[in-house]
Parts: sequence; C-alpha cells; structure tokens
Amino acid sequence: MSTARSSCLSDFARYASLNVLGMIALSCYILADTFFVSLGMGADGLAALNLAIPVYSFIHGCGLMVGMGGGTRYSIRKNQGDGDSANRAFTGAVYLVIGFAVIFLALGILCPGPLARLLGADGAVFDMTATYLRVILLFSPAFLTNNLLLCFVRNDGAPQLAMAGMITGSLSNVVLDYLFIFPLGLGIFGAALATGFAPLISMGVLAAGFFRRKPRFRPVRSRPQPRLLAAICSAGVPSLITEVSSGVVIIAFNAILLGLQGNVGVAAYGVIANLSLVIIAIFTGISQGLQPLLSARYGAGRREELGLLLRYALVSAVGISAVIYAVIFVFAGPIAAIFNSEANPLLQSLAEYGLRIYFIACPFAGCNVILSVYFTSVERPVPGQILSLLRGFAVILPMAFALAALFGLTGVWAAFPATELLVSLVGVVFCRRKPKPALHEILR
Repeated sequence: MSTARSSCLSDFARYASLNVLGMIALSCYILADTFFVSLGMGADGLAALNLAIPVYSFIHGCGLMVGMGGGTRYSIRKNQGDGDSANRAFTGAVYLVIGFAVIFLALGILCPGPLARLLGADGAVFDMTATYLRVILLFSPAFLTNNLLLCFVRNDGAPQLAMAGMITGSLSNVVLDYLFIFPLGLGIFGAALATGFAPLISMGVLAAGFFRRKPRFRPVRSRPQPRLLAAICSAGVPSLITEVSSGVVIIAFNAILLGLQGNVGVAAYGVIANLSLVIIAIFTGISQGLQPLLSARYGAGRREELGLLLRYALVSAVGISAVIYAVIFVFAGPIAAIFNSEANPLLQSLAEYGLRIYFIACPFAGCNVILSVYFTSVERPVPGQILSLLRGFAVILPMAFALAALFGLTGVWAAFPATELLVSLVGVVFCRRKPKPALHEILR
C-alpha cells in the first residue's frame, strides 16, 4: 500500500501542478483584458467587458464539457483494453464540437447586438459589449477545439504538452492585448481579438508536440451515435456548469448591482468576478489533473487508490484556499486599485469590501469543484451533476436575490460563500453513500 500511496502522490503532484499552472495562465488572459481595458477605456470599458464575460464562460464551458466528458470516457475504455471504444469517444467529441461551433458562429454573425442588450448593456457600454461578443463568438470554433485537444492530450499521458499549449497561448494573449489596445489603438475590439488568437497559438504548440509524440487517440469512421454523445455530455456536465455558473452568477449579480449602485457597482463586481475566474481556475486545474488519474485507475480496477487521490486533491484545495484568502484580505486595497485606473473612490471602496466577503467561499468552492469531477470520473455522474447544478443555479440565484433584499450590498457579496458552504455539506452526504456498481461491472 505504501508503494501505491507513493505512486498516487507522485502522479497527483505532477498532473495537478502542471494543470494548475496551465489553468492560471489560461485565466490570466481574462485578467489581462480586465487590466488593459480598464487602463484604456475606464469604468465603461470594464463594465462592458464584465457584461460580455458570461458568453465567453459559456463557450469555454461547452468546450470543457465535451473535452472532459470525452476524455473521461476515452481514458476508462483505454484502460479497460477497448481501444476501438476509446477512439469512438474521441470521434463523438469531435461531432459535438462541430455542432456547438455552428451554433456560436450563427450567434456571432446574426445576434451580437440583441445578445448585448439581453445581457444588460445600454448607453455608452452597448457598442463595446456588442463588439466584444461578436469577436469572441466568431472565434468560438478555436476555443472549443483547443479545449477538446487539451483534455485528450492530458488523458493520453502528456500533461506537460497540455500545459505548454495553455501557457503559450495565454502569454501571447497578454502581449497581444497590449499591442492591440495601446500602440494600435483598437480598443475593445483589440482586447477581444487578442483573446481569440490565444487558442490558435495554443493549438499550434499542440500540433508541434504531435510531431515528437504521436497521440494515441484518433477519429474513426462512424456516424454520430446519440447515446454516446449523451454519455459524453453527461460526464462533462459538471465542467460546463462550473464555467457557466460563473457567467450566470455574473448576470444575476450585475442585475442586482445595477439597481443598487449603477454601472460603478457593476465595474466593482468586475474586479471581483475576474479575480474569481483565476481562483476557480486553480481548483479547476486540480480537478483536471485529478480526472485522468481517477479514470485510469477506475478503468484498470485499482479502486483502493481512488480515495487516496481524492484526499490529496481536497487537502491541496483547502491549503491553497487559506493562502489565497489571507492574501486577498490583507491586500484588498492594492488589488482593487490595479483595476481602478480612474481612482474612482466609490469603485475602490465597493471592490475592497466585496473582496473580503466574497472570497470566504474559497475552501468550499474548491472542494465542490473537485468532488463534482471526482464523481463523474468514476462513472457516478448524477452526484457530480447535482452538486454542480446546486452551486451553479439552484442555490446561488435565490440566495443572491434573497440576501440582497435582506442586507443590501453585503448580502450580494455574502451570497457566494453561503451557497458554497451549503453545497459542500451536500457533497459530504454523497461521499458517505456507498456507490452502486457501474453497468460494465454488473455485466462481467
């Protein structure tokens, strides 16, 4: 058992650290957008970016749903010795990416204006929001394909290559952000264009890596199979909801804050929301590093190691959360000031106050993200889906409106930690339940 423990710890440290670094880099180009947009376009630009972020989150979430769901199925079937089913999982994921890409492209061509208005953009921020949405939606095939390849490369035993792609794409976005917004003067269009180029550069790195290490996954000749496509989506739903929920929360919070503090309140929440994307990305990185290890051991029948891996992930999330919250609590003022280029005193005070309350949720959010992916990685999708739905929609939305009505702005900031705490208690209940055997075990 000591050998198994050592192997689990070593594998977890390698996969999780690489994916956390990659996810931090991936989320940093949203922070780069926020910083450069606030510097170049002030509070209106920051509000426009915050209104458009939910659409980016939904595109990114769909890519992760397909990639994580398909990658989970691929890894389990591969470790069960069924190479043909593993490749059919990749083929099914490709079909799903094509379908989502067509939908997003149509929205980008036909509906950026109505979509911006639906998200609450008006007055000075409407044109900027619509421009950002149009560009992001037109680049959606690149976002979707990049997420698909990153997940399969990771499940194919090459986490270093996945990390290299993610970091290179993200760093290029930071550089392009500066070039497009300032020397070239492209404004919000330049910020969106820089974000759109990032997945293209990432895929270029992956393609170069394929010359040195040929991937073991490949598309095979087969028609789209509804049952397979549904299974891929089912396994990937927690990843989708983790991303989409941040977009849904932003929309709901924007609506509440517009009524409480106007565009300055939305801009203040933009600081918190974008920092939240980076922090959630850390937990997503841990879960994405955990998923291939869980699925491989589950498929190979090494069930005694699953609990060890989960324990390492949860302890890591809690430890990282403690450090993050300590930094935010002490440096809330300087963090808010970074994105407050106009030195707006109301924006500064709102953001500082919100940072210290909102991020109390860190340890609970980290555990919830990890538990959701854990359940789907071992063919227990229902608990993972329930946890994701609770934290993404069913609890957070009524909690936000109820606490805002009772406590005003303080209630808005407290809704997120209250939600994550409640959902983590549900997760504990699911962990204590004995899992039912999977179908392929019953048939053996």
